[in-house]
Amino acid sequence: MPAKRPPIPLSRERIIDAALHIADSQGLRRLTMRRLGDALEVEAMAIYHHLPRGKEALMDALAEHVTAIQVEPLPTWQDTARAWCRAGREALRDHPGVLALALTKPPKGATALSIREQTDQLADAGLPAAEEAVRTMRAFVFGSVAVEVQRSGWADPEVDTWTRRDTAADADFERGLDALIKGLQI
Repeated sequence: MPAKRPPIPLSRERIIDAALHIADSQGLRRLTMRRLGDALEVEAMAIYHHLPRGKEALMDALAEHVTAIQVEPLPTWQDTARAWCRAGREALRDHPGVLALALTKPPKGATALSIREQTDQLADAGLPAAEEAVRTMRAFVFGSVAVEVQRSGWADPEVDTWTRRDTAADADFERGLDALIKGLQI
């Protein structure tokens, strides 16, 4: 008889990864503490040890996980702004199941720090009104990803397969990003 493997310790990271998998494959409505516990092979109550506020804390953690991005500063504010927008888009595209949370949850914790870092990098690189520019960039990224996910068929229950990556969406995003960067230079 093979030896029984010890259980994988429960951690906040493991909980978030499992919750992301459920949200991305089945949608947020199907993400329950019981279903999450089953996926982690633990009782649902064990999750509360890592997320004492329960499902609300889980939703905050998922939004933060997807929206707290990091980018190294580049030679110009334009290059840095492009890098932030592209990184934000990729994070959201990788997790369409939590897009609604990213759109509605106020920035907290690591996300708020990420926004502050983005603002500081752009201001240090010479972009005037960097705070307003960051709000505009986030609105552009969130909106373009929302349209892309909508077009992909991801949330349509009558669609068997959805388009994960779309070259037309890539071109639309880059065209919009060019216009945004030009507009921020004024």
